[in-house]
Amino acid sequence: MSRLTILGGGPGGYTAAFAAARAGFDVTLVERDRLGGTCLNRGCIPTKTLKASADALELALRLAEFGITGQGAPAVDPAAVLARKTRVCDVLRGGLEKACARCKIRLLHGRGTVINARRVDVADAAGTVTTVDTDAVIIAAGSRVLELPGLPLDHRTVISSDDALELDRLPSRLLIVGGGVIGCELAFIYRAFGVTVTVVEGRNRLLPLPSVDGDMSALLQREMKKRRISFECNRTLKDLRVENGVAHAVLTPSPFLKDPGPARQKEIPVEADMVLVTVGRRPDTEGLGLESAGIATDARGGISVDERLETSLPGVYAVGDVLGPQKVMLAHVAAMEGLCVVDNLRGRPRSMDYGAVPSGIFTSPEIGCVGLSEAQAREQGYDVRCASFQMRELGKAQAMGELPGMFKLVTDAATDKVLGVHIAGAHATDLVAEAALALHLGATAHDIAATIHAHPTLAEGFYEAALLLEDQKN
Repeated sequence: MSRLTILGGGPGGYTAAFAAARAGFDVTLVERDRLGGTCLNRGCIPTKTLKASADALELALRLAEFGITGQGAPAVDPAAVLARKTRVCDVLRGGLEKACARCKIRLLHGRGTVINARRVDVADAAGTVTTVDTDAVIIAAGSRVLELPGLPLDHRTVISSDDALELDRLPSRLLIVGGGVIGCELAFIYRAFGVTVTVVEGRNRLLPLPSVDGDMSALLQREMKKRRISFECNRTLKDLRVENGVAHAVLTPSPFLKDPGPARQKEIPVEADMVLVTVGRRPDTEGLGLESAGIATDARGGISVDERLETSLPGVYAVGDVLGPQKVMLAHVAAMEGLCVVDNLRGRPRSMDYGAVPSGIFTSPEIGCVGLSEAQAREQGYDVRCASFQMRELGKAQAMGELPGMFKLVTDAATDKVLGVHIAGAHATDLVAEAALALHLGATAHDIAATIHAHPTLAEGFYEAALLLEDQKN
């Protein structure tokens, strides 16, 4: 039986561990904190649990729209919301622990250090070191919060996204630095809870990711305005100080802004009860022994791997957030990378395919994306044909009272092949699965238009957008 040691019990690590154990490997899983990694403990699941509470509150405040009346206005109980989040995470973590036991996976708690491809040392909290002999290693140590110079965290007034998921009280005024996925998700959550929210983003739009279509950013910004969420793009924060529990800072032109006009050059003082810094995450590779073991990293600290996810040290692989932004830092990608490595270890050669990676952004409305944005497709030289269909035109959306949103298909005019799909609206993060399958199979817009979609459903938006593309051809 081959021996496999995995450093990190997040989605990449535990998915690989379960697959390898089922294939007959003798698996040791090393985790220094809690099973589930960033996703279960500080990311995907906690934020979506908080969003579920925010959505429930917003729906309760709208009940009269649906003909439902009652006494008393609903209100948020921050401590109860936090307790529910904790219960959900505990249940899922317990499920992982039981799965490890069923699969006879050896679980070690501590920090793992790679000595070489055949040996890993694990130091527990007391400093006791356990040597693990192995035949292969997978590094899946995850990521940690990225801090900005000049914005030191005190974890009370100036907080990280990790801290934001543990709040049992709500600030009156919240200033969010970073208008990416994490910042925008938390902006909608805390605004739903009654907090006055301002988002500061250095780029020229919110969600400034190349893979997020500009139309999605524009729609999200309109919805923020409707909800009275303030945002400042092309701005950055400086001169942050905390006095008597209040944060004082200055909004200044972003270094990304070329030749700012007089209006943008003006500095604006701001105050907040709490500043939330959400500028991303970085690979958590400290203490893994990479340099001494001869494992190469890139300029941004991510572990360098080949197409099979093997590092520069033969027999040692890496998956998930430790690869850094050179790959895709998403939980479901890490899980698929883990399966890819296990296949290679089983003698089933496989390269990781990043061609059809869906992403879900849990704002209000939700956003789901897969494939190329319109701008990316044009930059790559495609003769682009696009079509958009508004969510409010669907009977199901009207019945649900969920009107904001759209479906956007990006296709190659020469072949009709779908290059990208971008969805905003209710359940967009679920709907994007159909789009991911379409891209994975190389589907055309005609293929989608020729597929019968159930009525009344939100998924009909795909069909309607594809029909618009068919009309453009005729």
